[in-house]
Amino acid sequence: MPKIGMEPIRRQALIDAAVEEIGVRGGLDVTVGQIARRAGVSAALAHHYFGNKEQILIATMRHLLREFGNVTKGRLSSDQSPRERLSTIISSSFGSEQFRDAAVSAWLAFYVEARRSDAAFQLLQVYTKRLKSNLVYALRPLSDRPTDIAETIGALIDGLYIRHALKKGRPEPREAVALIEAYIDTQLTEKSV
Repeated sequence: MPKIGMEPIRRQALIDAAVEEIGVRGGLDVTVGQIARRAGVSAALAHHYFGNKEQILIATMRHLLREFGNVTKGRLSSDQSPRERLSTIISSSFGSEQFRDAAVSAWLAFYVEARRSDAAFQLLQVYTKRLKSNLVYALRPLSDRPTDIAETIGALIDGLYIRHALKKGRPEPREAVALIEAYIDTQLTEKSV
């Protein structure tokens, strides 16, 4: 007989295990059995909760997106200036919750999966549109090219994740944030000249 109340705990354990297992393996060459073993449950239970590996990956990406959104919302406040709001969004993108080896690998695996899976592609679209919308909102009072600058910031974030994934060593969030902040400062300075 199943233990009442354990499903959400086990589902979260499987999602956390998926992030870690993808991080260890560096990509999607993980099995449901490996994820389940890392979570301390049976593969049959993992299949029961999620159905298949794709559904575990989708749930994992929803979790990462929700985590990113919650962290960002928690750091934003209504009394921030538009420039402070931009900095908050950038620093949240490279926060310890997201910019760590396992999560970076999971994000990159998500991008790969989005090329094959409609569900993953739709989630990726939600993320990119939401990020762009938040950046444009903050940039609108600061620049006459908010959409262009927001697109470049998004590309820089993605590129810095890829660069980190391709090199050894711990992520350097301060360096990533500083690079994007310097780009923003350059773009905003050009407007005032």
